[in-house]
Amino acid sequence: MARYTGPKTKISRIFGEPILGNGKYLGKNSNPPGQHGAQRKRKQLGEYAQQLREKQKAKYTYGVLEKQFRNLFEEANRRKGVTGEVLIKLLEARLDNTVFRMGIAPSRPAARQLVSHKHVTVNGVVVNVPSYQLKPGDVVGLEAKSAGNTAVTSQVRGKNPKFNWVDFNEKELRGTFIAYPERESVPENIKEQLIVELYSK
Repeated sequence: MARYTGPKTKISRIFGEPILGNGKYLGKNSNPPGQHGAQRKRKQLGEYAQQLREKQKAKYTYGVLEKQFRNLFEEANRRKGVTGEVLIKLLEARLDNTVFRMGIAPSRPAARQLVSHKHVTVNGVVVNVPSYQLKPGDVVGLEAKSAGNTAVTSQVRGKNPKFNWVDFNEKELRGTFIAYPERESVPENIKEQLIVELYSK
């Protein structure tokens, strides 16, 4: 299954944000990657470079590769509403992202692994596709054997109350994807309009 396996801290340094991992090394070395670091004179990014950087940031944040991201954009473009906001909603409705938002896994890569290893169910059926698109009302939970596995349940930390588009019951280890989130509720620092402009060229 295709996924990014390169250096995470380097990616975080490129964008100056902890988009992969907790960013604990950004404080020690927050300079952009490269031989000369901060001493290297960097030109101000042009319009295309800014648009490309936002697309890359979104891809790395949600763990989506190029072809899959393009397909998501085309789907967002077909749906009613503002294309950029619909794109963010579709990214948030991915199964691996929802498992992360519910607090079942501590990170998106960990959530992806849980899904791939058949630990997660949707409406009572095991689903091992991280990109599976959830619909409002879908119930996400841990598979019966996984719910009794301490290696899996020890990572459950519970839902952050600010993510009001998902609900999670820690006792039952089950939650509901209530609705697609509004853009202002999603905390990721992504300028989705620049992505729309990039694909519209």
